Amino acid sequence: MERNHREDQCNEIEALDSIYCGELEVLETDPHKFRLPIATTEYDPEVETEGLSCQLLFTYTEKYPDTAPLVEIEEPTNFQDGYEEELLKHIHSTIEENIGIEMIFSLVSSAQEWLNVKYDELKNAAETAKVEAKRKVEEEEMKKFEGTRVTVETFMAWKSKFELDMGITERKEKVAAENRKLTGRELFLSDNTLNESDLKFLMDAGESIESVRIDESLFQNIDDLELDSDTDDEDYVPE
Repeated sequence: MERNHREDQCNEIEALDSIYCGELEVLETDPHKFRLPIATTEYDPEVETEGLSCQLLFTYTEKYPDTAPLVEIEEPTNFQDGYEEELLKHIHSTIEENIGIEMIFSLVSSAQEWLNVKYDELKNAAETAKVEAKRKVEEEEMKKFEGTRVTVETFMAWKSKFELDMGITERKEKVAAENRKLTGRELFLSDNTLNESDLKFLMDAGESIESVRIDESLFQNIDDLELDSDTDDEDYVPE
């Protein structure tokens, strides 16, 4: 007995209207052309900022369900690029699995499941991006407290510049110069008491200051003399 495709189609429309409680919208009857909405639970038609949603538009072919129905996607909301093509491909895969039997309910259910999976992926990606952005902000904040890592070389370079800028280097050099051990000649030339005692001795001997001539060659090797302290002599006995 030959299958009555028209009757099978009408019976399916009645069943779908009962299943989807008024959501089925019949646009044409010869052939039947109708649409059904699918959406994730997060979708709010009043706001449309969360979730995914679209309308599935079906058209029966003459020998449906022995041949595939025509399927279109209308009014996609919050779809990413490529989602419509992916969903249609998924639906056509389900059609191939159900040729010969009434399949609209299976197609809608499969499309709904695909929509839920896609939105879960979007949420996970958004959460991952949020965590990554927070991590980067925290890393930038930590860098402000870390500063520049110090090595021996960078510390010594900083120390030298700091001391130079603060005048510490100059003061150190001055102190070092003041504390430097004087040579024998420098001691002689800088000791005014020695000069005064020698001049007094000459004056007592009847010599005038103008007649005194100093032979500087006598002091050429005076630096080699040990003038540091009388205590360097082992036989020295303090009076």
